[in-house]
Amino acid sequence: MKLVLDEEQRQLRAAVRAFLGAASPLSKARHGYDPQVYARLNGELGLAGLIIAEEYGGAGAGLAELAVALEETGAALLPGPFLATAFAAIALTRAPDKELLAAVAEGRTTATLAQAPVDLDGGVVRGTLAQVLSGMEADVLVAPARGGDGELLVAVELAGPGVTRTPLETLDLTRGQARVVLEGAPARVLGPAPEVGDRLCVALAAEQLGVMRAALDAIVAYAKIRVAFGRYIGSYQGVKHKLADMHCKLEQAESIVRYAAWAADESPDELPGAAALAQAYVGRACFEVARDHLLLYGGIGFTWEHDAHLFYKRAKADEVLLGPPRIHRARLAQLLEL
Repeated sequence: MKLVLDEEQRQLRAAVRAFLGAASPLSKARHGYDPQVYARLNGELGLAGLIIAEEYGGAGAGLAELAVALEETGAALLPGPFLATAFAAIALTRAPDKELLAAVAEGRTTATLAQAPVDLDGGVVRGTLAQVLSGMEADVLVAPARGGDGELLVAVELAGPGVTRTPLETLDLTRGQARVVLEGAPARVLGPAPEVGDRLCVALAAEQLGVMRAALDAIVAYAKIRVAFGRYIGSYQGVKHKLADMHCKLEQAESIVRYAAWAADESPDELPGAAALAQAYVGRACFEVARDHLLLYGGIGFTWEHDAHLFYKRAKADEVLLGPPRIHRARLAQLLEL
């Protein structure tokens, strides 16, 4: 088991952090998706192709490396379809389509993954997907489909015929979702639908870890400069205790994410339990840290102009993105035969 980043992973983290600090600082998060930033993210760092095999134009890295990148994009509250494309890439690597994988790896195509299946009949698909992550920004929808040969994985051009997309009003202002209706939309069959739920849980937990870290770093810095009643607020015992609790949650979450990412790459038998643990603990811990981060700012944290509410909303949206923590706790209990 490996819970510490190696030198290459640390270099990856430093490169992504430096890029986002310059190209997509937190001040830009509330302005939404910037296609130019996304293009540079892939052109300069190749993040969209990180886990795609080299033969398809990717880097051939593992989920551990993707988790490092997602931690940094989470910390920056990166707007746009990076998480959605990462989800789709996780599925595509299990049912490889050379043309689509190459397009995603090069950043020419953004993709998203549907969790609910659609109906496939005669080369076209039908169905309504109530909430598709980055559904308005993505070019291609990758989805499981029920057909005559069992459940298959298909790709649908979202700008093509038979597709209607409607943006949703969501809590997270930095990353949109859409309602997608498929009415005889042409679909390309990619192969049997793979089981990728556990790997998605790990990827999401990595983003949540980044949100936690950035929120804690921000409020610690604030506690060192904010003066109340003649003292820095960080000197008050009540604030110290809260910050210590937040730090403990972050440390536990980091260990869980590193373990789960290692299991995804090196120990498939351990992955189901590790993935369930990741979402059972990290999802709730991320929300609690973001909530306390907002509260410790006092009145300013509740204002529209402050960034604290952006962390709170991303944390809450992520907490339920793959199902609420209680579902994952129940699965973990089942796996442990409790």
